Amino acid sequence: MNFYDQSCALLRRCNLAKGLVQEPSQQLSQQSQGLSKSLMSLAFTCVFALVSQPLFADEVSALSFAKAWQQLQKVSDSQQAQAAQVARAKGLEEAGEDLGWPSLQLTSSYTLLEKPLGLEVADLGIDPKSLPPALGQMLAALPSEFAFSEQDIFRTSLKAMWPIYTGGQITAAQGIHKAEVSEKIQQQVLATRELFVLLVNRYYGVAVAKALVETNQTLVDSLAVHLAHATKREQQGQIARVEVLNAEVAYNNGKINLASAVRQWEMANIAMARMLKLPSVNLYSTLFMLDEPPSLPYLSQLTIKQHPALKLLQAKEAQASGLIDVEKGRYKPKVFLYGNYTLYEDDSALSQMEPDWMVGVGLTMPLISRDGRSGKVRAAKSALLQARYTKAQTQQDLSLLLDQNYRQLLQAQEESQSLDTSLALATENLRLRDIAFNQGLSTSIDRVDAEIKLKAVHTQQLAAKYRYLQAYASLMSISGQLDEFINNSNSLEK
Repeated sequence: MNFYDQSCALLRRCNLAKGLVQEPSQQLSQQSQGLSKSLMSLAFTCVFALVSQPLFADEVSALSFAKAWQQLQKVSDSQQAQAAQVARAKGLEEAGEDLGWPSLQLTSSYTLLEKPLGLEVADLGIDPKSLPPALGQMLAALPSEFAFSEQDIFRTSLKAMWPIYTGGQITAAQGIHKAEVSEKIQQQVLATRELFVLLVNRYYGVAVAKALVETNQTLVDSLAVHLAHATKREQQGQIARVEVLNAEVAYNNGKINLASAVRQWEMANIAMARMLKLPSVNLYSTLFMLDEPPSLPYLSQLTIKQHPALKLLQAKEAQASGLIDVEKGRYKPKVFLYGNYTLYEDDSALSQMEPDWMVGVGLTMPLISRDGRSGKVRAAKSALLQARYTKAQTQQDLSLLLDQNYRQLLQAQEESQSLDTSLALATENLRLRDIAFNQGLSTSIDRVDAEIKLKAVHTQQLAAKYRYLQAYASLMSISGQLDEFINNSNSLEK
């Protein structure tokens, strides 16, 4: 039976108990009505006790924030996707390292000629009669045609080529691949920091939801006691019926708010469990605040020095510079070594005349090209300027973001500390209103308003602490101090 079914069953049992106490209504004394209200308060207390227990207790994992972060890094699909992207870039980098090595190819061909290659003696233009008799007889004895090849030609050979100078294009391409790896790594770091902030929001959002349940439960318990006192005083003729109705309305509204808070806590736990890919979770880390705020100049120094967005743009600059070198290399000559070794050939005379192997040096020099070399160079230079300007703007944006989050942290801390006084005032006000109501000097509305104001102060303080943690997590994420946040969470929660 899950939590919702357990809660409904418990409420049904309590409602049944309430019906037994009230049936028959003609035989109940006025004091039994107060008892039924107490039973309802007890029911909600039991509900809260149930939700305070881990869901599916036999499968629950008790997780601190540090353990939750470790779990998220293991199971996050976005992290795996980023890791695959980095692996892909490294594979391309390794492929680029082979550009400077020689290539060796096995080629085989079959050629069908119109007719075999040959030479007719008559084509030599020599008249045997004009020669000495001996030579004339020898020439006359020769065949009328010499065949140098067959009509079908088969050939298999090994061809090698080794670029020894490409105008710097190979080196530039390898540099671009290396910069692309750096870019993907920084993207992975950025994604990790964003995931960390998301975990902080969800993890401590569960703590806030739990605290809201506790606050609403305390309110319901207090309103139940107030309703019982109001009912008793009505029985004694000390207050009017409207005062009891006001207390009962406040009590019913409190139950509604409690049920809503429980649902929100359930959804927060479900979202957290889905995020960590666990059946259910039991998060015991609580909200915390530092005694002293971190140093803003130190955070700024770390951010400018090591923020992944700036390193990513540095990688973009390196890629743009490499692209300029690649395009400029199109104007330069290419020098290469080449060779050929014949593995198989036919037995024709032409094949016998050809050598089995050959080596040499080649050079190509582009004179006129239609690939728009000059335009590509200008485009590459513009890409470099774009990366530099973007980097400068990003530095300003990061500095502004850091200042904004730092001031939000200070604001949340000051608000939380100032609410301590408001909390003390609301508590004392409730105590006095309760005394005044019992003495007939105050109305039920005044007493309920005091109770609601106390709850509002508790809620405001929870919200302030939550905003403090959100701002603190953002600061640690921007400056790259994720471990610092985890260490503080471990030490301040103990």
